[in-house]
Amino acid sequence: MNLLIFAIFNRSQEKVTKWLNQYSGKAFDTPEELSSQCNVIALCVGRDEDVREMMSGKKGILNSVNPGTIIIDHTTTSATLSKEMNELALQKGVIFLDAPISGGQAGAESGQLSVMVGGDEASYKSIKPILDTYSKFTKYMGPSGSGQLTKMVNQICIAGLVQALSEGVNFSEKVGLNTSDVMEVITKGAAQSWQMENRWETMLKDEYDHGFAVDWMRKDLDIVSEQAGQVGANIEITEMVNKFYKDIQDLDGGRWDTSSLLKRIKDST
Repeated sequence: MNLLIFAIFNRSQEKVTKWLNQYSGKAFDTPEELSSQCNVIALCVGRDEDVREMMSGKKGILNSVNPGTIIIDHTTTSATLSKEMNELALQKGVIFLDAPISGGQAGAESGQLSVMVGGDEASYKSIKPILDTYSKFTKYMGPSGSGQLTKMVNQICIAGLVQALSEGVNFSEKVGLNTSDVMEVITKGAAQSWQMENRWETMLKDEYDHGFAVDWMRKDLDIVSEQAGQVGANIEITEMVNKFYKDIQDLDGGRWDTSSLLKRIKDST
């Protein structure tokens, strides 16, 4: 069998056309057609149901996948979904790795993503050189579902950080400080974070048209909430911030960047 170096499928024809104008490769009309021509498939869609459609739908990957294929799912989903897909993949003699990513749009465009991987460790090691072409760091986290559980920890931490940053910026402005000077100082100390380094300037400009959207964060935090309920984990701050993001959606800000928590604070005072 002759394997293609690059093959793509996207539900948006506009994105397919844009990709083909920039890179060499072949586009397919369905995941089923693509999977018959590939031995490594990277998948990144939106929700659990989207992964199911891509994997086991009427024209899904598993309909024509070749034994020995490794499927890398970069979608942020529930751990339950990853285990479900892993079982279906094993029945076809293929490997499914849950490999959610962190780094946002900027990280994806610059090849600086972090990847947390669950599933078969030997398969992870075999495709790590591929992951390294678009990530700055990858790590094997454990059996199927472990990548998604790690991503949940990531989202818990981000939710609290962004809310704290929003409150800090708002406080600085309320007490009359030069917030740019404040950020210059505290980014050099213990308060420093990726969110602070990359978002404070656009937050001050009231610009929220970039990065990871509120709608997607709410989806992720709902997954976290469900998992926390199953294991009895206390995530009270995360639950509170998730409600704050619901407030932003109610302001028609679902497509705003997650740093728009500052806008919610300002609009409520």
